[in-house]
Amino acid sequence: MSSMSVGTWVGPNSKWNQTITTQNQTLAPFLAIPISSLTNQQRRKKLVSSFSSFKLYAVLTNVDKNTKETIPNFNFNAYMLEKANIVNKALDEAIALKEPEKIHEAMRYSLLAGGKRVRPILCIAACELVGGKEETAIPSACAVEMIHTMSLIHDDLPCMDNDDLRRGKPTNHKVYGEDVAVLAGDALLSFAFEHVAVSTTGVPPEKVVKAIAELAKSVGKEGLAAGQIVDLESEGLSNVDLKTLEFIHLRKTAALLEASVVMGAIIGGGSEDEIEKLRKFARCIGLLFQVVDDILDVTKSSEELGKTAGKDLIADKVTYPKLLGLEKSKEFAENLIKDAHDCLIGFDYEKVAPLLALTNYIAYRQN
Repeated sequence: MSSMSVGTWVGPNSKWNQTITTQNQTLAPFLAIPISSLTNQQRRKKLVSSFSSFKLYAVLTNVDKNTKETIPNFNFNAYMLEKANIVNKALDEAIALKEPEKIHEAMRYSLLAGGKRVRPILCIAACELVGGKEETAIPSACAVEMIHTMSLIHDDLPCMDNDDLRRGKPTNHKVYGEDVAVLAGDALLSFAFEHVAVSTTGVPPEKVVKAIAELAKSVGKEGLAAGQIVDLESEGLSNVDLKTLEFIHLRKTAALLEASVVMGAIIGGGSEDEIEKLRKFARCIGLLFQVVDDILDVTKSSEELGKTAGKDLIADKVTYPKLLGLEKSKEFAENLIKDAHDCLIGFDYEKVAPLLALTNYIAYRQN
């Protein structure tokens, strides 16, 4: 464990290897993006003044209220509903119920069980931000949701986190058995890549290949799998430090969120500079997602969450509240919100509204 470094994930010379400091504690050797490295100072002033009132108080603040205060002319609820309906329709069409019926039924059971669709919507929003069209991003958006669903199916298995509830319903293996659940996850994983390759239209082949490579990295030995194995190895250990916790969640949680955003930017025709800014943004919100998840796990009920509450505590897993305490975890989340906003400076103020609102949503969600 001692040899692990966040720097191996973000690159040895990355600005992400700097330190975030709160009033009382240095939190993490990453994610501090210096103001001097950003452009368009006039727009920055406008954005920073808008975000100055942001606070994370026990994840109890109303999402829509904060969105209206910071992005006055953007209807977040309408946007999410519209995009989620588009994604759900595309997912339903992508995996039809056919022979062999059992595997397709199991895939659809988890894939269409609901969920926030944050990852596919991030993909679409990033594509549109850099000038791309929604329809070109739909296959990539569906692919990241397929892989996310695969990770949930496998995560819930008895050999992993052993959970009985997901999205308010019995987990896949509880309905179809462990053998079918494993195969359903495997099928979703492989089909995700096929779907991007076959269904993406109007995009140069080299960009499609680049997007597929991002997706593969997010789920493989440098992404989700790496985070999952270190997470499993860390259960019950008393010496897990913040650096190891970051290693886990930069891969297990943030990697697929990063792939969602970066794939959208690639498919949308973004420049290298735009793609890298959005990559940093995605890493911020990826960790923010996990910090909030950890807070919710110890402050909400199973009914409120739609999944088993307190399971990390029962499994003796290291979490941000366990390592930092609840209040420091909230301070850490506030730092991540600010860094995410800073990464979006320089983009068109109106086009960037969905990503700003999605950051709010991740920070202030209730489940």
